[in-house]
Amino acid sequence: MPRFRFVTPHRTGKWYPKLNLAQRFAHTIGAGFMCPRSGDFVTYPKTRLERED
Repeated sequence: MPRFRFVTPHRTGKWYPKLNLAQRFAHTIGAGFMCPRSGDFVTYPKTRLERED
């Protein structure tokens, strides 16, 4: 079962079982935000998504 987390140059997020949960809580580490108009996830520069299988 894959797990997802966002990593910034200074912080690392928790592992989540679903991508949408990782996106939902990415703002807590300053990795990005959900656009209220389109519903798309927007990452900040130098943010990367890690996936562990």
